[in-house]
Amino acid sequence: MAMSLGDRKAEMNVTPMIDILLVLIIIFLLVTPTMSTGLHAHIPQNPDDKSAPPMDDIVISVLGNGTVRINQETVTLGDLQGRLKEIFKNAANHVIFVRCPKDLEYDYVANVIDLAKGAGLDRVALMTQ
Repeated sequence: MAMSLGDRKAEMNVTPMIDILLVLIIIFLLVTPTMSTGLHAHIPQNPDDKSAPPMDDIVISVLGNGTVRINQETVTLGDLQGRLKEIFKNAANHVIFVRCPKDLEYDYVANVIDLAKGAGLDRVALMTQ
């Protein structure tokens, strides 16, 4: 892109234009919203003083050695889904609570939650210690 002016050549300086284009590209990249996906979660609600908590809550304690405890009953992971279907065959709208030690890998907990969802339970709450 040279233009001849006698014996001197005049060249177009494109450096400022490239700087402006790079700034615009960076701005568009930052402004573009990213689509993030995650698990669907319900926000905890304030407890009502009038409603009493149900006494038939199910707590699943993940032991990490291939077994879990449903309240006080020890069950293997292979039998967990069938046992949950048996417990909730009449009323599948209950909440189950999953409890585990702090140092347990999350893979065990995710497997228990997946088995509970496979049994037809979609309300799973995690308990802290």
